[in-house]
Amino acid sequence: MADKTERELQAWFKDAKKVVVAGIGNPNRSDDYVGLKIVEELQGKVRGDVCLLECETVPESFLLEIDECNPTHVLIIDAAVLGHKAGDTCLVNLDDVPAFSAVTSHVLPLRLFCEYIQKSTNAKIKLLLIEPKSVDFAEGLSPEVQVASEKLEKTLLGLLG
Repeated sequence: MADKTERELQAWFKDAKKVVVAGIGNPNRSDDYVGLKIVEELQGKVRGDVCLLECETVPESFLLEIDECNPTHVLIIDAAVLGHKAGDTCLVNLDDVPAFSAVTSHVLPLRLFCEYIQKSTNAKIKLLLIEPKSVDFAEGLSPEVQVASEKLEKTLLGLLG
């Protein structure tokens, strides 16, 4: 993870009171698993005001749970093909989502999912996107994405632990 992403996360979480971290992805598609893996690794290690959700490929199924958490901040972690180097990360504002053509594995576009959350909770929303090396059917992360995953886990534990 670039230091830039870490600095951006620190600044963004500065005024957070109640946080939802939602991991999105498919555990059977190699690097697409990264969002879920990060959330899995954070389970039991974060403060009580942090709600961790493993959304797999149907984040819309968790809309009620997100609403019930009454978050001030929602961080959505997902693999996305952005044309960067494998393992690169970027923290994206909801308003910037149409500015690039991210390819993800879920059915409902992230933009619609995020807009619903924003309207129903009035929370601040960011997408933490990780460039995959492969989203082929396989288990486990590529070495590049594994390194990014571990750095993100450490950063998020430092901010939310």
